[in-house]
Amino acid sequence: MSAPTDEMTSTPQRSTWSARVVATVTGADARLTALAFVAAFLFGAVLLAVSDADAIAALEAGEGPAAFLGAALSAVGRGYTALLVGAFGSGGAVSETLVAATVLILTGLAVTIPLRAGLFNIGGEGQVVAGGLAGGYVGFAVEGLPLLVHLPLALAAAMAGGALVGWIPGVLKARTGAHEVISTIMLNNTLTFVAIWLLTTSLFQIPGRSDPISRSILDTARLPRPFGGLRVDVGIVLAVIIAGVVLWLLDRSTVGFELGAVGSNPSAATAAGMDVAGATVRGMTFAGIAGGLAGGALILGVQGRITPGFSSGLGFDGITVALLGRGTVGGTVAAGLLLGALKAGGRAMQARSGTSLDLVVVVQALIIVFVAAPGLVRALFRVRSEGASGTQISQGWGA
Repeated sequence: MSAPTDEMTSTPQRSTWSARVVATVTGADARLTALAFVAAFLFGAVLLAVSDADAIAALEAGEGPAAFLGAALSAVGRGYTALLVGAFGSGGAVSETLVAATVLILTGLAVTIPLRAGLFNIGGEGQVVAGGLAGGYVGFAVEGLPLLVHLPLALAAAMAGGALVGWIPGVLKARTGAHEVISTIMLNNTLTFVAIWLLTTSLFQIPGRSDPISRSILDTARLPRPFGGLRVDVGIVLAVIIAGVVLWLLDRSTVGFELGAVGSNPSAATAAGMDVAGATVRGMTFAGIAGGLAGGALILGVQGRITPGFSSGLGFDGITVALLGRGTVGGTVAAGLLLGALKAGGRAMQARSGTSLDLVVVVQALIIVFVAAPGLVRALFRVRSEGASGTQISQGWGA
């Protein structure tokens, strides 16, 4: 049987590139993923050591290798201790970790859901912006409602905004064959500039102000903070509930079975009578709902108003979360918590040890590099390969 082409038909074909992404995510071994973290932190320690001012001064002064190593080890110890304490060392630290993890889990799910259908959603950023705009507008413009009505209404608006931005590339993929990576990237830029424009209009902007900042979210639409003075709100609970719903959707429902069948072999799914085009649209729409809810949780939670660039690249961070989670819902939640800890701990590391926050970003990038290159991890840690069973992530990228 000849391979399916990428011609524009009513039944969209999954490109080889998308199939490689899916193979990359779902084919990873948990032990290699853990070792990838270890390798990333080891390389991060090297970078931390060689960039430390005291270690560099000892080297320039010719004090010998012992002085350099002592200063370097001290810098690594200070930095990683501050990272750990900043993420888990107190109630406030755990609160900041959960605050960061809330949006990361939801944006990670926005990538995980379409991966099941063989689609790669890079539009999380635009979906977060759309959800924040829609949910935020309902949050400050609709007055006179109680909390039990206003908050769900604002969250529903956020999901609707994200769903629309996810639905558009889904329809383009299903009807014209337009690659979802290109269309979602373009929508990211579109929504970013739409948000900047809207914040200069009377519809959003604070009356009497010239700077592009929206009115504050009303108390009746704010996510409650049940832990006193801590910043963490019920958004983290909402994220976990949504993860449970997604888990049921993908693993227990007919819709999830159809998404998986389409992602595995769209030609066979078509032959079985499945609606491949419909599954494509549904997969991207569900992704948009998760991304939009992330934007709503951000604006209705810790931020409380809409500002330019409020998404801060969190939609792109969701790609990292989904890849680290190996395309599974449980893995996505765990990866979201981990990256939330890195974000919260990174700020503390910068404040307490003077280490650049960019180092945390470098560590995150190194984790992705090692996760995507299991052969390199095996070589570093001398892990014996278990045979060519399709479990190596590198085969997914380069096959």
